[in-house]
Amino acid sequence: MTDTADLIARVRACQLCAAHLPLGPRPVLQFAPEARILIAGQAPGIRVHRSGIPFDDPSGVRLREWLGIDSATFYDAQQIALLPMGFCYPGTGASGDLPPRRECAEQWRGELLARFNDLQLTILLGNYAIAYHLGRHRTLTDTVRAWQQHWPQLIALPHPSPRNNRWLAHNPWFASEVIPALQQRVAQVLKGNTTGT
Repeated sequence: MTDTADLIARVRACQLCAAHLPLGPRPVLQFAPEARILIAGQAPGIRVHRSGIPFDDPSGVRLREWLGIDSATFYDAQQIALLPMGFCYPGTGASGDLPPRRECAEQWRGELLARFNDLQLTILLGNYAIAYHLGRHRTLTDTVRAWQQHWPQLIALPHPSPRNNRWLAHNPWFASEVIPALQQRVAQVLKGNTTGT
């Protein structure tokens, strides 16, 4: 456990991208090797950068609704790991937040992922996480629609950001088909049922 604590301390002290971050480094993550669910997001937004709490924003509210869990469960590091592709707020561009800095995943992700000892479900949110964990893929819609391809160990989802409201409205099958299956699987994993469906 000391090695893991040391790793987390090194991540939180990281200055690798300091010169490129408009508000400076503030790595935001939640991790414990015992976690059975990994949520791989994009990068903290400005609100999360300020609070230091992962998904402390409207995206987090929607994500917890999708998962069917409360905040206490969501923020229990022994159950759920929150490892975005970039741990620091990357700044804003013309059409929203900039992509996560690549240096972050290159430096830290492999070492963190290798420490899981009972990971049962990986949830990929958006294109950056999907590309890292699955490699080249089809469109986001096609990838999400093929959710059973890696089920029940992994599932790709759109990012829960309000920016995706239009996508959600145009893809009602997501709410009727994917969300109920996801909620059932999350409940199984959290109760210690490893069989899946």
